[in-house]
Amino acid sequence: MKKKVVLAYSGGLDTSVIIKWLAKRGYDVIAYMADVGQGSDFSTYRKRALATGAVKAIVDDLKSEFVKDFVFKALKAGAVYEGAYLLATALSRPIIAKGLVETAHNEKAEYVAHGCTGKGNDQVRFEVTVGSIDPTLKILAPVREWELNTRAEEIEYAKKNNIPIDTTKKKPYSIDLNLWGISIESGKLEDPYFEPDEDTYQLTKGVNKAKAEPVYAEIGFEKGIPVKLNGKRMSGVPLILKLAKIAGEAGVGRSDMVENRLVGIKSREIYEAPAAWTLHNAHKALESLVLDREVLHFKEQVSLKYAELAYYGLWYTPLKEALDGFIDKTQQNVSGTVRVKLHKGHCIVVGRKSPNSLYRKELATYEEGDKFDQSLAKGFIQIWGLPYKGSYKGLHK
Repeated sequence: MKKKVVLAYSGGLDTSVIIKWLAKRGYDVIAYMADVGQGSDFSTYRKRALATGAVKAIVDDLKSEFVKDFVFKALKAGAVYEGAYLLATALSRPIIAKGLVETAHNEKAEYVAHGCTGKGNDQVRFEVTVGSIDPTLKILAPVREWELNTRAEEIEYAKKNNIPIDTTKKKPYSIDLNLWGISIESGKLEDPYFEPDEDTYQLTKGVNKAKAEPVYAEIGFEKGIPVKLNGKRMSGVPLILKLAKIAGEAGVGRSDMVENRLVGIKSREIYEAPAAWTLHNAHKALESLVLDREVLHFKEQVSLKYAELAYYGLWYTPLKEALDGFIDKTQQNVSGTVRVKLHKGHCIVVGRKSPNSLYRKELATYEEGDKFDQSLAKGFIQIWGLPYKGSYKGLHK
């Protein structure tokens, strides 16, 4: 009996070649495609996988689960890696890996495989996640092991083995897309001083082409989760898609960064996340209204750690689970409406309201109705500064 392997299949060159490569080595390959909103032509890719030698091709619609259990958890956490990356690709890997494991169980396969290189983060995310869920599964990573050292050699292999791939278009960049955003790398972007051409961007308009007039959007939250857009109640997937179009046309959501990969190298990345950045900014503004100072400040530290865990492939770990408990507690009162202005690449919060607001006009105002007793400030300052009286010796040297 042949050994069964479930392959995370994208329909592209690498994973198409992997099907044939594994089949030649005695494996029955099951091509597994997870739909996380990348807009792939799954019908064509399914036919391609079977024509290449896969014994079965599975398409798994994970969009709603992706948003509910991954995207919105990261949103509630305020997770941003190194200040510029909202983790779109990183968040999709654990749910795809979970799908690989579930499919392997259903198909009674003892192997899973992926098409990641040895330089990237995704290999770590896939393999650590698989190991966290089922450490008995064996993992194959052909791109790290095979004899094909360049893209040209892969294309030649595909031609020799009649693998149906599209080689007529030269793809200057490596692109990964899902509901939450897109990541773009390689090609000319490997020069960190190179300014990306405007056609690099897929989801957002440039400042020169964005609408001249600002666009306003109102986002309603319940316990940290966006549930309304411009007064209309919507579930997660359509809300993100609608907001992405609105914000993208206003040029909102671009990041250009040199980031620190988990494997120890730096890489230049372009990210677009129009809906994600808009929701992140709105959510943060609402938190500032309803969370007390100590919770808000401590949560900022948790947000950094949460982003690292997601980026490092540590989604299904005890610390991540524990942080989810803390975050869910902080979100109990994060309900209300935030109004944002989207204009020429900027997302500006211009209003926020909540039944759980801690803002008190009668304490903040300098006008009539002020109920803050300013005479108490003197004693507060004296006590607050008592440990530091005479502590600075610099002027006496």
